[in-house]
Amino acid sequence: MFHSVLPWLELPLILSLVLALVSGKPTSQCFSRPGDPRFPTAAQLASFNATINGRLLNVVPSAKFCQSLGGCSDAQWSDGNFRNNIMGAMIQYNWEQDYTSTPPSLCLRNSTVCGQGNVPILGVNVTTAEHIQAAVRFAKIHNLKIAIKASGHDFLGRSTAKNSLLIWTRHLLNVTFHDSFTIDGVDQGSAVTVGSGVGLFTLYGLAKEHGKIFVGGTTASVVPSGGYVQGAGHSTLSPMLGLAADNALQFEIVIANGTLLTVNSVSNPDLFWALRGGGAGSWGVIVSTTFRTFPTFNAVYHSITLTMNNTDQVAQLATLHAKHIFDWDPLHPGQYFSWGPTPPTFTGVINSFFPNTTIPAATAALTPFLNGLAALGLTPILSSQMMVMNDLLRTFTTDTDPGGAAPPSAYKNNATDIGRINKQLIDDGAAGVIGNLVAGGQVSKNAHIDSAVTPKWRTAKTHIIIWANWNDSTSPEEVEAIRTAMTNRKVPLLATLAGPDGGSYSNEADVREPNFQTTFFGPNYGRLSRIKKAYDPDAMFIVPAGVGSENFDADTLCKVN
Repeated sequence: MFHSVLPWLELPLILSLVLALVSGKPTSQCFSRPGDPRFPTAAQLASFNATINGRLLNVVPSAKFCQSLGGCSDAQWSDGNFRNNIMGAMIQYNWEQDYTSTPPSLCLRNSTVCGQGNVPILGVNVTTAEHIQAAVRFAKIHNLKIAIKASGHDFLGRSTAKNSLLIWTRHLLNVTFHDSFTIDGVDQGSAVTVGSGVGLFTLYGLAKEHGKIFVGGTTASVVPSGGYVQGAGHSTLSPMLGLAADNALQFEIVIANGTLLTVNSVSNPDLFWALRGGGAGSWGVIVSTTFRTFPTFNAVYHSITLTMNNTDQVAQLATLHAKHIFDWDPLHPGQYFSWGPTPPTFTGVINSFFPNTTIPAATAALTPFLNGLAALGLTPILSSQMMVMNDLLRTFTTDTDPGGAAPPSAYKNNATDIGRINKQLIDDGAAGVIGNLVAGGQVSKNAHIDSAVTPKWRTAKTHIIIWANWNDSTSPEEVEAIRTAMTNRKVPLLATLAGPDGGSYSNEADVREPNFQTTFFGPNYGRLSRIKKAYDPDAMFIVPAGVGSENFDADTLCKVN
């Protein structure tokens, strides 16, 4: 695994290059573009750069960055930790492309022509809160679109935006552990304050040194103090300890007027409410987050892998899994399960994380399900091991895509329908179905917590994800057809599985969700809108499918309402 920090690509600030990137008539309803009257001149850029210690850089797509190195290996290109250290890179680099402009602006791996696509044109590699404040104020003066990126793990493409000024928090790396963290004199228990550039791989390791664990994701290169917690933040630990947002105690954040705020249950409590589940990228630039910590523990990791011949067997597997999903509740495990095509066959994988238990106890809990597999004629490959939870979570680097939350009733009453719909999704071209058993348990018990987390999380059993993919030879027209099929056919089919009690995790969903206000935020959207107007009255922090984005075009570059 590649973990070293790369030097960013320092390109000279060549305004003539930037000016050539876009064309079009300026409008007061749009953020500034090169050529517009308020877009900063070369002299203004140089002056600004001097105030932030030379941290202003031209941003390039990841493929162009690799070209500057003489090429990237396959392992580097697909490694999240490697891509984290490229200023303009997204983990899924389709978000770097602009498929819909005329002509399309693409920068694909090993291509001879590289457009800027949806990658910001300028970026600030911030290392202090003062850098962020200066960048926000500069953007406000010049009416610049702001993009915020910590790691680029964003399945909705919100960490990048064409013609924007990128605020890159990758190098905000401070970590402080607290034996006793107090707010307004009240002891909140042990905690960790983490900068919004620290990845989970690093933080799990540091927490282990202190004998602690916290609620974080299972992709080692994700940054917890960013979009993850703002979206709610699910975890394999959630059935035992709740969501990341449930365990967030305090934020330091730079808001739209450039002020650095301390935000908690006492100081700016309305913004504290919004930051915990109100969506990524809508509230300001997080400098740090303080999370509750817990004594760490051993966990049993159990893996089931099996091969199927057709989607009828996939349906049988999904149905059987649904019938047994409540068997494991007494042990509060997290689980990730998936099935999909691996031509010429189909593969199913079920990975379970049993906290504070033994291998025999975990095996006993899974035995009825394993007996069911045998009855279906499916022969799994099994493995199990016990590890310190921190070490176990550091081993995962995978990523996923659009999904929604399925309630317990879907499993209790409709196990056969779950199998049927999984089959339909794969028959209709879904690259796979991924399930996340990351709800129930403490997530449900935390319904009393007053935050912007959608109430659907409190009644959910699983978070189900489907995805589609394409290769670099796919034409923009074909890409659009794939995306349209996802929004118009596959997501509605997934929604029938969730039923009227379903919702969607705003960090892993369809950015084209037509009713995102309800699907992502539920009854909280009205209050979120009011808080948004109070802290960001000029709508500087606007992201697709985020609070206030209904007033902008699809690229969130121009107001339409």
